[in-house]
Amino acid sequence: MSASSINSADNVAQSQPRLRELLQAQRIAAVLVLQTPEEAAPVAEALLAAHLPLIELTLRTPRAVEIIAKLHTAYPELIIGAGTVLSIADLEAVQQAGAHFAVAPGLNPAILSHAATIGIPFMPGIATPSDIESALTLGYHTLKFFHAEALGGLSYLKAIAAPYIHRQLAFMPLGGLTQQRVADYLQSDLVAAVGGSWIASRPLIEAHNWTEIGQRAAAAVAQARSYRL
Repeated sequence: MSASSINSADNVAQSQPRLRELLQAQRIAAVLVLQTPEEAAPVAEALLAAHLPLIELTLRTPRAVEIIAKLHTAYPELIIGAGTVLSIADLEAVQQAGAHFAVAPGLNPAILSHAATIGIPFMPGIATPSDIESALTLGYHTLKFFHAEALGGLSYLKAIAAPYIHRQLAFMPLGGLTQQRVADYLQSDLVAAVGGSWIASRPLIEAHNWTEIGQRAAAAVAQARSYRL
């Protein structure tokens, strides 16, 4: 094995437990789709005022990387995950912008390998047992479960994770979750944290309803505190 391969494996082995601990400490991540830095600031302030620092800011808008960089500088208390990372170029851009970790909806071995090489914590998305095995082969055991509700929710996650329980997997379910459904997931030992767009949805952001965002964030944090690991 080459020195670069050893270093990459070491990076994954070190970053995966740290990522899991980070998720377990917070238990709730606000999933954000932001268009401009101007709307990002009041969202960040509403979340932080509610003691919800963990976000997944998706790369679904043209200025997303710029927004990550500005939030990283202006709000060092935020724990910024870059979501929808679909290419090596995306990965390098969000690392340079200051993202603390990166997330994908699926599992691309080339991206996982590059994340290991450059040393950014990464959470690939899984939907099947084959996805889980591919992730484990590459050293990744902290995984995004996506699209959680459409796939069958917690019962489906338990079923596909059961054969790998001895591999100490941890999941962050995303997709279709609501405040009413969160408690089911948080009670499971499989779940490190949950992510949801209901906390700061696009309609709320477009309406500049920062008060409602803050209230939803506070309610989510209260739920998370009820189910500490």
